Amino acid sequence: MQIQWLLFTYKIPAEPAAGRVGVWRRLKGMGAVYLQSGVCLLPKTDDHIRRLKMLEHDAMAMGGEAVLLETFAFDAVQEAKVLTRFRADRDDQYREFIGKCDAFEAEIAKEFAKEKFTYAELEEEDADLRKLQGWIEKIRKLDFYDAPLGVTAADQLVTCEAALARYAERVFEVQGDDA
Repeated sequence: MQIQWLLFTYKIPAEPAAGRVGVWRRLKGMGAVYLQSGVCLLPKTDDHIRRLKMLEHDAMAMGGEAVLLETFAFDAVQEAKVLTRFRADRDDQYREFIGKCDAFEAEIAKEFAKEKFTYAELEEEDADLRKLQGWIEKIRKLDFYDAPLGVTAADQLVTCEAALARYAERVFEVQGDDA
């Protein structure tokens, strides 16, 4: 069975630049893969159709033009190329996420080394972990074709959660709470 995609092409006047940038951000936020400037693909879903039709309307309102088409790959080789692009985009996001997880773990290790076991620091680290949890969920929603680094990123988040749990335990010990 062939995968169906939505092909969205658009052309928006250069000025004001905010219009073009806004459309680009919205498309990237949906997980679109750009084939070239102003030409992108998304998996065919009712949500994507609705959102792309709204973008088409916005492009026209800016004095531009847009076309929305349904398409599929010519053959398995072309389909594989497109899937590779989608996965590579998500892997880039997962790679950045993993880097932030590494930084989170280093921060926890630093607090252990300094023996800084305070509630204020625990609250800060807990907020940082919640940001990581929200971030990976956003990436997962755009990971339409199971990018390879998705599993690694999920494992890294589990490691961060365990590091924070160890840190919280130590804070409670030092502060004399039985939480």
